[in-house]
Amino acid sequence: MPGPLPRWAAAFAAACALTTAFAAPAAASGGIVDHPVRTTGCGRAAPVPSGVTTTRHVVSGGLEREYTVHLPAHYNPRRAYPLVLSFHGHKRTSQYQEELSGFSALDAISVYPQGLIGTDGESAWTGAPYSAAADDVLFTSDLLNSLQRDLCVDNDRIFAAGKSNGGGFVGVLACRLPGRIAAFAPVSGAFYPQGGACHPSRPAPILDFHGTADTTIPYTGNPDKGLPSIPGWLAGWSTRDGCFPKPVSWTPVKGVVAQKWLGCDRRSTLEHYRVEGAGHVWPSTQPNNDSATPTVIDATPVIWRFFRTHPLR
Repeated sequence: MPGPLPRWAAAFAAACALTTAFAAPAAASGGIVDHPVRTTGCGRAAPVPSGVTTTRHVVSGGLEREYTVHLPAHYNPRRAYPLVLSFHGHKRTSQYQEELSGFSALDAISVYPQGLIGTDGESAWTGAPYSAAADDVLFTSDLLNSLQRDLCVDNDRIFAAGKSNGGGFVGVLACRLPGRIAAFAPVSGAFYPQGGACHPSRPAPILDFHGTADTTIPYTGNPDKGLPSIPGWLAGWSTRDGCFPKPVSWTPVKGVVAQKWLGCDRRSTLEHYRVEGAGHVWPSTQPNNDSATPTVIDATPVIWRFFRTHPLR
């Protein structure tokens, strides 16, 4: 449902005062950093090979955390690359999410964090009722610190996408790290109330995908689990981002209704793709790990176009 009037303006002004010059990357687990951080990894030999996916670890909150990273085949350490974080769903793995989202095919540094085992014995992210007690927002901040120390990351083009519980966590990151992550793309997102209050430090560009036949995270919401309807969740973000309350709509392909909220503050934007008849999937016109039944649209190229047009402002 729509939230209170925007509270990000004062916080954003304060953040600007603190960050007129970029800060150097903080030490691991030195606290959540919600402002641009200067990359120091350019000009250095990458610690991982290019063109393949490598498993790495970083310490956060006293825990050793795992992630996989994929550099473009012709990675040049003297050229700043966009970085895409892609978060898997409940019970899934970073490898599953890489295959599902396909971001490793992009000319970008693609990173797939691994969630911890939650209270139900399955992998999960902060913001769900079944997640572990660890702070995954801190993990994300610490992971970015490490990546920016080791690799040539464009600090204005760091993005986050995710599926299901991972999509819900992307919604949490939009609330907690919009001063550092430029744009966000949840897919079939599970926006549980356990994600906490949302008071972003700046307007957060968001692109959302959801199927109308999703029975896992229903489009119309699930009051018993505290899940909002997707239109209600979007209305909350239109208020936070200072957009006009009613979106404009169009049909990019038959079976998909796209919506865009105009007039958002600081050139932010809010977009939504309602995929008619689609279930709990990462939309793809080819069979994928989620479903053998294709949908009428591919989410990944739409997300990538959105990311490329929304650097950190």
